[in-house]
Amino acid sequence: MTLNDLKSSASASLAHQPPQGRLSLLALSALGIVFGDIGTSPLYTFKTILGTGGQPTGAVAVLGALSLVIWTLFIITTVKYVLFAMRVDNDGEGGILALMALLGVKRQRRPTIVALGLFGAALIYGDGAITPAISVLSALEGLNMAAPALQPYVVPAAVVILLALFAIQSRGTASIGRLFGPVMLLWFVTIAVLGLVGIARHPAVFAALNPSYGWSYLVSNGATGFLVLGSVFLCVTGAEALYADMGHFGAGPIKLAWFAIVFPSLIINYAGQAALVIDGAPTDGNIFFRLCPDGLLLPLIGLATLATIIASQSVITGAFSMTRQAIQLGWMPRLAIKQTSSEGYGQIYVGAVNWLLMVVTVSLTIGFGKSDNLASAYGIAVSLTMLMTSALLFIAMREIWHWSLFAAGAAAGLFLTIDSAFFLANLTKIAEGGYVPLLLATSVYGVMWIWHRGAAAVSERMRERLIPVPQFMAEIAEKKVPRVPGTAVFLTRTERDTPPVMLWHVKHNRALHEHLLVLRVEVVSIPWVAPGDRLKIEEVAPDVWRAEATFGFMERPHIPELLNASKARGCRIDLDDITYYVGHETVTARDDGKGLPAWQEQLFAAMERNSLHVSDFFSLPRDSVVEIGRQVAI
Repeated sequence: MTLNDLKSSASASLAHQPPQGRLSLLALSALGIVFGDIGTSPLYTFKTILGTGGQPTGAVAVLGALSLVIWTLFIITTVKYVLFAMRVDNDGEGGILALMALLGVKRQRRPTIVALGLFGAALIYGDGAITPAISVLSALEGLNMAAPALQPYVVPAAVVILLALFAIQSRGTASIGRLFGPVMLLWFVTIAVLGLVGIARHPAVFAALNPSYGWSYLVSNGATGFLVLGSVFLCVTGAEALYADMGHFGAGPIKLAWFAIVFPSLIINYAGQAALVIDGAPTDGNIFFRLCPDGLLLPLIGLATLATIIASQSVITGAFSMTRQAIQLGWMPRLAIKQTSSEGYGQIYVGAVNWLLMVVTVSLTIGFGKSDNLASAYGIAVSLTMLMTSALLFIAMREIWHWSLFAAGAAAGLFLTIDSAFFLANLTKIAEGGYVPLLLATSVYGVMWIWHRGAAAVSERMRERLIPVPQFMAEIAEKKVPRVPGTAVFLTRTERDTPPVMLWHVKHNRALHEHLLVLRVEVVSIPWVAPGDRLKIEEVAPDVWRAEATFGFMERPHIPELLNASKARGCRIDLDDITYYVGHETVTARDDGKGLPAWQEQLFAAMERNSLHVSDFFSLPRDSVVEIGRQVAI
């Protein structure tokens, strides 16, 4: 199941439903896609809090910890993401990359915004590697209580499940994906019922709704109170998904699912775990599973494993979706993207990302061995992403909502203060594993930065030796270059004049087609482009047309389909006799010392050699493509 499934398949299947029925069914589907990560956090959050820094387990301390969890869920998830962030959409799409694009980074140079957006996106890859490992491990660790003899098999079983999960990605999961929503609904109902069982043993636990308990705990416990924030933060891992997946379901279904099912279920379960501890239950092992009667423990472990697999699936496909956005926006090398189903555009598979995530996830599972150990590595990536989102939200409040500096500063300042506290608390875990997502994010950010710099340098070199079209056509006539029947389509990066690939074609082949179309494709910083705005075309010389094709960053360019619309714009080309000409650059270093540093040029050249071919990226028919090699010194 991919993050985009419901954008098309659910919309089609629910087209005839009344609005309320459609909203409810989309909310059910969102349970299986959006809330898997945050919904499985009760498996490990409270036990991690109570195991932090010699955390006391007296009634006052436990109520303080519970109060911190409740108010963190409320302020971070409900207020920041549901009530604020989800109001800032880029043509319906959300997430940190969409927010970065919305703030105009393609229209003007805004290096700070670009850095915040890209590094925040890069951190999500770290989350994507850790979430499957910690989630599956935490579910299977219930076997330590149900069948202690199976304890040595927990890690091997987790590895097998994770390998299977990554292995099926290329086949698509549309068929089983329809079960994700109902399974997660069962999960949320189950954890709420278990929470009520725990609350029945100590109903006074709801005193923790008073935020003074949480504040008192932070103030009175000194360094321990600060350190515990890093563990408290685990309760909101996955909150970013509410915003990132907004374009796939719309804000309404996500808000309905959160307020009606997810939020109350999480609060009740955390309260149940706290009540159990206050009532005297031991805190060793997994507190979550102690809520369950012994006879139902194995079925609960099975359900928890299914829920964590769904949570992992959502994170993996979220990485696929974000990769495509980054490629379309020009921040990542072109990678092969496979459409796994005709039911929805969002059902995709990115092999390179899948296998890299698999290697890292399995390595983390084996290397850390326990969910408690992985918890140290988990929070830092998500907390830093949230901190960067808050910074971008402040800019959006000022520039999009036109709030006053005081109003924007007050709202965003609250979020930045809380996010900063969580991030600083998680920084103390760097030596314990927090370095892992930071290393992953730095590597991904480096790839993005170098690719963008290299691509910009290539484009700049292409613009240095341009010849105006009238001058070029006059030279063609003067030199009596033969004109052969048919249409040639030249793909170019240049915004004007004769494209270099056409010059090289004439130089090497000493002939030119009768009908010429120069095509430049641009991906803009909105997710979807209206069909009427897709193609602009003009005749710049007799039988020579120049076209500008525009796609949103969530769309897949398909040039042959695009050209079918060109005749309606007055372009007299024969669609049955087309040859596409694309340039294949071999990147080299400049001799004058004015180019990129050698190490950047070499890394970009390696990425360029291994990136998806332009003809595949634009869905060109392979038997109609002519590739012209050329050297470009950057």
